[in-house]
Amino acid sequence: MPCRVRLAALCLLLALGACGPRPLGGELEGLAPPPGTPQVREAVDGLEVGHRLMAAGEYELALRAYLRGASQQGATGDVLSALGSANLRLGRLGQAEQLLRRALEADQTFVPAWNNLGVVLMETGRYGEARRVFQTAYALDSGRSDEIRENLRLAIAKTADPGYSGENENNLRLVRRGQGRFLLLSTPL
Repeated sequence: MPCRVRLAALCLLLALGACGPRPLGGELEGLAPPPGTPQVREAVDGLEVGHRLMAAGEYELALRAYLRGASQQGATGDVLSALGSANLRLGRLGQAEQLLRRALEADQTFVPAWNNLGVVLMETGRYGEARRVFQTAYALDSGRSDEIRENLRLAIAKTADPGYSGENENNLRLVRRGQGRFLLLSTPL
């Protein structure tokens, strides 16, 4: 009897093996795409996707895209600054500050990271340090950005009068700045 059981098991295994997946032939590939359809062979850059999501107000999704960009490009100043900006928009000020400081360690001339760090410092009530950070951003930008100038003006007003309650108090926002970079700006109410 054991020999018959073994033979039956062997036959069953051979039969099941013949039922496995078969390679698709040319006749089963499906329809061809419409003419003019681009064939995407490379994944889209995570930073670019993240910048678009930030512009659309999808900060959590942007953070994920930036993390994917970090896995592709490494922890560059641009990637760290983008991660910091997304965390800032999500209200994670501690994480944003750490990431922006790391971005500045990687590239001390990266103006958006300086500006964004200044915004974090303003949001946490460290007006004196924010003023110095905005001054650095303004100097590196050669005074070309009206937004950085307005952020600096607000920081100066806050350090001059800590009880300042001007019209533009704490209304900072991100703005895209070429090549998918963002600046945090002060805007009128």
